[in-house]
Amino acid sequence: MRIYTAVIEKCTETGLFVGYVPGFPGAYTQGETLDELNENLKEVLELLLEEGEPQLSTEFVGTQNVVVA
Repeated sequence: MRIYTAVIEKCTETGLFVGYVPGFPGAYTQGETLDELNENLKEVLELLLEEGEPQLSTEFVGTQNVVVA
């Protein structure tokens, strides 16, 4: 079992949730709900992993708040 961290955003134009795995080429998709997005990401990752374990170009560290006055 592998666990990947996905970044999720919501498109203001379409209302769709968009998700991607940082550093994992091609690991991105969208969905109308968070559950649908999760399933779609799982399918994309499974397809990409059929080609072998990728060497990730970056590693997700976290988020940070930036205060601008």
